[in-house]
Amino acid sequence: MDIARRNNVTVTGNPLGPVVVLAHGFGCDQNMWRLTLPALVEDYRVVLFDYVGSGRSDLSAFSEERYSSLHGYARDVVEVCEALDLRDAAFVGHSVSAMIGVLAADMAPERIGSLVMVAPSPRYIDDEGYRGGFSAEDIEELLESLEANYLGWSAAMAPVIMGNADRPELGEELRNSFCATDPDMAHVFARTTFLSDARDDLKSVRVPTLVLECTQDAIAPREVGAFVHRAVAGSTLVTLDATGHCPHLSAPEATNAAIRTFLDGLR
Repeated sequence: MDIARRNNVTVTGNPLGPVVVLAHGFGCDQNMWRLTLPALVEDYRVVLFDYVGSGRSDLSAFSEERYSSLHGYARDVVEVCEALDLRDAAFVGHSVSAMIGVLAADMAPERIGSLVMVAPSPRYIDDEGYRGGFSAEDIEELLESLEANYLGWSAAMAPVIMGNADRPELGEELRNSFCATDPDMAHVFARTTFLSDARDDLKSVRVPTLVLECTQDAIAPREVGAFVHRAVAGSTLVTLDATGHCPHLSAPEATNAAIRTFLDGLR
């Protein structure tokens, strides 16, 4: 299989620099990293891709069976790394991709040497002794709304997820990204994302890890960032002066500075 075509792989930046893989979250694609690229391309070799079912990936490669588990998306990551023969790459994952990166690093530890988790959440549903931000009823209602009227759900939820109500263009961009995603494939990715529980997988992380959280995030409250930080031994937690769930779009300067400080410290 042509992995580069399947996942719409893009390689840019310094061909001699350390490798950074940028992985988008639910309903998004690699274009969401466009404000991060200028901070990396001079010194790093940057790999971007779209998960199957997202962006300009090969939609014919989509399998509901495979992508009904985060492990299916992690296999995408590993296969991209294998196709490019990446070694010891830094994996930067936004939202659910942070947990996908954890799984990929466990599957192929020789491929991924560090993790940057941007607004991560290992579980969205509250549990005893754990606050994920949503009740089970909240999530089921969210999924039912998404599956009944995906375009309407996108219009309503994108501004909530993005935050920054004073900058409506950000919510509009996220809405457009959601709406560009095939609804049937988005339904699968949404269920896989919002019903996931990767808390135990965090214990497997053995690589340098940066956890980035926002001061206000409707999807991943600060209790989640604290949980991830505690669960990943030796991790670094940085609270960005940013609101919303997409700081790489709403606060790119602060986000890029934190990522660069972490990556430069590994060189």
